[in-house]
Order: sequence, then C-alpha cells, then structure tokens
Amino acid sequence: MAKQKMASAESQPRFGQSVKGLLSDKVGSCSGDVIALTRQVLKGSRSQELLGQAARNMVIQEDAILHSEDSLRKMSIITTHLQYQQEAIQKNVEHSKNLQDQLRHLLK
Repeated sequence: MAKQKMASAESQPRFGQSVKGLLSDKVGSCSGDVIALTRQVLKGSRSQELLGQAARNMVIQEDAILHSEDSLRKMSIITTHLQYQQEAIQKNVEHSKNLQDQLRHLLK
C-alpha cells in the first residue's frame, strides 16, 4: 500500500505539470487568436474608412463633372452667339465696302 501511495504521489506532479503545460499552450493559442481577431477588426475598420473616403471622393468628382457639363453647355451657347456676331460683322463689312465703292463712284 505504501508503494501505491508513492506512485500516486509521483504521478500527481507530472499530471499537474502536463495540465499546466496544456493550459499554458491553450492560453497562448487563445492569445494568438485574439491578436489575429484584433488585426482583422482593425483591417476591416481601415477598409471601411477607405471605402468612405472613396465614396466622398466620388461625390466630389460627380459634382465636378456636373459643373463641367454646365460650363460646356454655356460655352456652346456663347460660341453660337459669337458665330452670329461674326456673321453680322462680315455682312456689315461687305455692306461697308459696297457703300465705299458707291461713294467713290459718286465722287468721281
């Protein structure tokens, strides 16, 4: 009976040490998982931040495009008016040349 108690006493420290080792390994594994999860959350947060910034930039670009379209439309109208004015000036120059010719002919 003394031998059984002695064997039992010797196996308990080994068992305790192996449990402590397993527990330590498990804690280390869980810590690694928590760190990985934290990194993933931070990465997701950064991705969300970048998506938000991209959306804001897209809205700014859309406003710039709309403004550019409006400017092009206005420039087209101005171009048309300038063409009408150019045609009117050309007609007046031709008319002026005809009047100058008539005036010269009368003065001779």
